[in-house]
Amino acid sequence: MIDVPLTADLVRGALELEHTGRGLVPHRLPAHARAQNTDPRLAMAEAQPAGVRLRFRTRADVVELETLRTKQVYAGAPPRPDGVYDLVVDGALTAQASVTGGHTLDVDMATGASSLTPGSPGVVRFAGLGGQAKDVELWLPHNELTELVALRADAPVEPVPGRRVWLHHGSSISHGSNAASPATTWPALAATAAGVDLVNLGFSGNALLDPFTARALRDTPADLISVKLGINVVNADLMRLRAFGPAVHGFLDTIRDGHPDTPLVVVSPLYCPIHERTPGPGDFDHAALARGEVRFRATGEPGPGKLTLEVIRAELARIAVQRQASDPRLSYLDGLALYGPEDFAELPLPDDLHPCPAAHRRIGARFTALVLDFKGA
Repeated sequence: MIDVPLTADLVRGALELEHTGRGLVPHRLPAHARAQNTDPRLAMAEAQPAGVRLRFRTRADVVELETLRTKQVYAGAPPRPDGVYDLVVDGALTAQASVTGGHTLDVDMATGASSLTPGSPGVVRFAGLGGQAKDVELWLPHNELTELVALRADAPVEPVPGRRVWLHHGSSISHGSNAASPATTWPALAATAAGVDLVNLGFSGNALLDPFTARALRDTPADLISVKLGINVVNADLMRLRAFGPAVHGFLDTIRDGHPDTPLVVVSPLYCPIHERTPGPGDFDHAALARGEVRFRATGEPGPGKLTLEVIRAELARIAVQRQASDPRLSYLDGLALYGPEDFAELPLPDDLHPCPAAHRRIGARFTALVLDFKGA
């Protein structure tokens, strides 16, 4: 086996690689953005490598990746499954594996308190790949903190030339909640189908129009940008209609400072019955937790200026029309075209908030057809 240096040209989908002395931690927000963040949920989400993968060309029959995971355990909630590593060869999902060992992070959902129990690195090993030249992608777990320690193969490895870049920002649904694996989140499926390089800035619970996220989007090279906005603003009960519109304009203005001519797609929320007409805040369904299930509910009361998904969609559509008068490369996509009431009837949200694996596949296919053809790009 050959020790392959973990260089930046092998890692796709990360905005920054933190050198720890033992390995590399992929980050999906740069250090200056992380320094301005005050939310521990976002700190955890951006360090979970959704959309991050190793991509290289090789004739290797065997590939090994050594990593140090941090497995989260939430008090009172069902155990989370182990993170999955997806091996994609020449665009086809070929094998899956998980690592053992690693750190354990115990989190009290009621108080936010956490404690870390240290552990040791583990190894995923993929064999029987054949001796032919091939493009290999190793997708890291989208929902598990992962430090890259070592890469080994039984043949030389070389970087693969870059492709057009799709830069996407969204919520936990874009992050990959309830997807079966990292290569089968809807953004990963769409990127693979379209043959583009994905940079996924989907952050669970934190698509909140933060200025530092807008600046990260502004400063990241891209051939197409999409921003999927709304659900977290509602379920966080973060702002009222008066604040939402100007915040969206400011977010888009910042992106345009760095990408004046890049196609920019504003995507409104998918269908989610609990928040269609009921404001946030959202909360866990505590009766379901007592039964060992994770489900969500809306707890807000209607009132002047309060945001629901129906209000958000109307406001985003209005903003898009207004901006298109001076920005013809901006477009609007109604999230109901990706997952609407008819889809909910067939493929309901298993926790009342996030789509199931089959719905991720449907959303990815529709986004590919509606957006990722790069016409006019």
